[in-house]
Amino acid sequence: MAEAKARERCAWAGSDPLMQAYHDEEWGVPEHDPRALWECLMLEGFQAGLSWITVLKKREAFRKAFHAFDPARVARMGEKDVLRLLEDPGIIRSRAKIEATIQGAKIFNQMRADGEDFDAYCWSFTGGKVLRGNGHTVPASSELSETISKALKKRGFKFVGPTIVYAWMQAVGIVDDHTKGCFKHHV
Repeated sequence: MAEAKARERCAWAGSDPLMQAYHDEEWGVPEHDPRALWECLMLEGFQAGLSWITVLKKREAFRKAFHAFDPARVARMGEKDVLRLLEDPGIIRSRAKIEATIQGAKIFNQMRADGEDFDAYCWSFTGGKVLRGNGHTVPASSELSETISKALKKRGFKFVGPTIVYAWMQAVGIVDDHTKGCFKHHV
């Protein structure tokens, strides 16, 4: 019996089964759930200065710590919660990132209260269309990620620099940067 050919993936997926599953099932798939878009943006902020696998391995602990990333519940978190989370070995224990997530929840909720849909907002920068990379290079940022970064910062979001925003755009499918040869390239 012939051995099945291994699936070719983007190089960054490596050989870790968790990274491969993330690549195969989530990364680059257009997301339109406002809460999921916000969760991913917050997790990308926690990733700043670290590798994505670190966040991915801790994602379930983050979800538990931040009430399944329910923006209404996260927005009500206070100093007691921050101190509790700073002691939680399951997550990345950065006061600035924890506080940025709570602030991000408040901004998300205010947008909702003002009748602004986070999904529509996120996708407005591309007119609702997925941007397709060239399949050869995967940039760390772009003019668009700089524009979105500035817009998010203006609203008060933290840990949303152009590189973090570009990684988020890739993760939620606003940008399709699967490389040529990858079985997910422009599918």
